[in-house]
This record gives sequence, C-alpha cells and structure tokens, in this order.
Amino acid sequence: MPPKAKITRDMLIDTAFEIARSKGGDAISARTVSEKLHCSTQPVMYHFATIEALKKTVHAKADRYHSEYLMDLKHPQKSLMLGIGLNYIRFAMEEPHLFRFLFQSDVFHGSTLPEMTDARELTPVLSAIQAEMGGGSIEQAKEIFLTIFLFAHGYASIIANNSLEYDEELIKAHLERAFHGAVLAARKDTK
Repeated sequence: MPPKAKITRDMLIDTAFEIARSKGGDAISARTVSEKLHCSTQPVMYHFATIEALKKTVHAKADRYHSEYLMDLKHPQKSLMLGIGLNYIRFAMEEPHLFRFLFQSDVFHGSTLPEMTDARELTPVLSAIQAEMGGGSIEQAKEIFLTIFLFAHGYASIIANNSLEYDEELIKAHLERAFHGAVLAARKDTK
C-alpha cells in the first residue's frame, strides 16, 4: 500500500483560493477543500483552527493576486491611474467571484475611507498621482485616488454582478473625465 500523500498548508490555501475563484468565498468549507484534495477534513482542521481563519488567509492571497493584476499594465494608457482603473474593472469582469470575495464581503466592516488611503500598499499609487498632477500634496493625491477608486469600483461592481456589459472605450472615456475632474478639483481646493 503506497503511503498517504501529505496535505500541506499551502495545498489547502491554493485549493481554497481556486474554490473562491471559481465559486466564491462562501463556497470555501472544510468539506469542499477536502473533496477537491481527495482527503478527509482532518488536514483542513489541523492547519486552520476555523474555516474563518482559512478564508482570511485565502483573502490575503486573493488581495496579493489582485494587486499584481492591477499593476500589470499590459495595455499602456495615457496615465498610470487610468491603467490601474481599467485593470480594476477588467479584474471584476474576468474574476467576478474573487472580486466579490475581496470587495463585496464584510471584510472592511468598521473601516473608513481615510483609513483605506493611509494603507502602506497605496504609497506607490499616491506617488504616481502626485507625479501625474505635477506635484501637489499627499492629501490632494488621496482625494484624487478616492474619486477614481469609487468611480471605478461602481463600474466594477455592476460588471461583477452581471448587470452591465464591459465596454472598454466608454469606460476609458469616463475614467479619463473623472481623473481630470478630480485633478482640477484638487488644484482648485488649494487656491
């Protein structure tokens, strides 16, 4: 009889990630992960005290995947923010289950928008905004980011929930207008 395959923590995380990707975060359970790995639920419970702990780990993996996707600008645009905004919306179209798992779950419960803009991971994006507007304060960059983020998130949410067809040219035109308007408003606020 051959020895049983050892189920590692990474195997569980990768499997749960694939479940979230194909069926959504709510589909992650000890049973669904163990069935996909052809094992009992024991390895799942051995490596993760709760399913919520597994989901939290998978959420972090999905967040890293999403961040890499955003910064992979295969289709260069007039500005970095436009490219990131379009990638954010494309992600919702191409990975709707992950998008909903990341942004339409209760993960941000109790968080505020200012807390979000203070995240260390956002520093390169804020620096790029400052460069694109020819200087300006970090507070102006945060305001511009929030405008573009909320605008892109609205589009992405509608697309991820299968309510809107993806029209890149129309979306690009709207994102460009939103970005230019946000820059003008930020500059006006400093005068």
